[in-house]
Amino acid sequence: MKPSRRLIALLLVWTVLGFIAGLSRLLVLAWWWLGAGLLLLGLIDALLGLRRPTLRLERQLAPIWPVGHWGDVTLLLHHEGGRAARLQLFDGYPTDWELQGLPHSTRVSAGRFMQYRYRVRPLARGAADFQPAHGLLASPLQLWWRSIRLGETQTVRVFPDFSRILGHTLTATDRRLPTAGSLRKRRRGEGTDFRQLREYRQGDSMRAIDWKATARHFKPISREYQEERDQQVVFLLDCGRRMLARDDDTSHFDHALNALLTLAWVAQKQGDAVGLLSFGADVRWLAPQKGRVGLDRLIAGIYDLQASEYAPDHVEAAQLLLSHLKRRAFIVLITNLRDEDDVSMRTAYRLMSGKHLVLCANLRETALDAVQRAPVHSFQDAIRLAATSHYLNQRQDAIRQLGMPVGALVDVTPPQLAAALTDRYLAIKESGAL
Repeated sequence: MKPSRRLIALLLVWTVLGFIAGLSRLLVLAWWWLGAGLLLLGLIDALLGLRRPTLRLERQLAPIWPVGHWGDVTLLLHHEGGRAARLQLFDGYPTDWELQGLPHSTRVSAGRFMQYRYRVRPLARGAADFQPAHGLLASPLQLWWRSIRLGETQTVRVFPDFSRILGHTLTATDRRLPTAGSLRKRRRGEGTDFRQLREYRQGDSMRAIDWKATARHFKPISREYQEERDQQVVFLLDCGRRMLARDDDTSHFDHALNALLTLAWVAQKQGDAVGLLSFGADVRWLAPQKGRVGLDRLIAGIYDLQASEYAPDHVEAAQLLLSHLKRRAFIVLITNLRDEDDVSMRTAYRLMSGKHLVLCANLRETALDAVQRAPVHSFQDAIRLAATSHYLNQRQDAIRQLGMPVGALVDVTPPQLAAALTDRYLAIKESGAL
């Protein structure tokens, strides 16, 4: 119990009257009687305030939220018996979310209910808890506030904003995806999987002619192929300390997840199975699976995955991945390399490339490119540019020492990652290298 503003105001008025009452003994006696009456009134109101009305709170909200989007939470307060309730309500929303519309003051009569809606916005992926709501219940005369808790704990899941990934990232990808959500059409006669026999058409390659079928039908017959499907695309995701770096409001790790989901969406539309192995402090294995089920399983498996201060081991991760993969796969390693990684990364690549097709995506800080583009106006600018250029040259030397063939590594800034991976994947599908 704590005093309300009304009680504090009455006490202040009584105190001021005390200065006036000092002018006369009769006024002093009346002042004391007034104080006694005020004290008695406060005690009675406090006792009545201990008799809490029967209140029940329901919270209605979506179980899954996209990160960075505003959403509504509805509170239903049911008054199931007792005196009328006047209270201030503040829900126990996740403290790291943004909020609009609380606290809320209301009055509910017995046998009635109150409905109120407020808005929140999650700022990070992962599981989040809505704790029981905090309430301040007024006593009958509103001289006291009593603290109460209403409702139950509810857990929600915050996923990456997949609509934004498809709406913006795919638009910026290679010309093979001219619009968001579009798929590259299968071109007849090309690919590695046999599709059907058909009559020869002008422009068909001589290698596509099936001579036995031609002899049987007494007319030229061509084989028609389609791009090979039913392949495996497996992501090897670095969850180490370097992925915690950020150039803007989004960390390198979140950029990597967005790019990963973009490529996974494209791959499952192409008929390929998608899977993932994370390495670092949090090791998760999601076996490759085809179709929308595989994509949904991938999203549900990584929505709360986070990078940590752990130093990852590329060789150990490669060995673990090879123990899971039995068929040839397209392995996409997303990491952030440094000079000291040359031996371990070179070993890991050789282990995986013996049987699988491997692409290493290395993230480069956006700030480095910004320094190189910035005009030089002072001596400090010149020193900064020289140091950045020296660092980038060392970085390129370290990449060359990895010994990877051309096309096996992309070195891009985080915002460019999704476009680079999607473009490389579609080029590989087109070439039949997988």
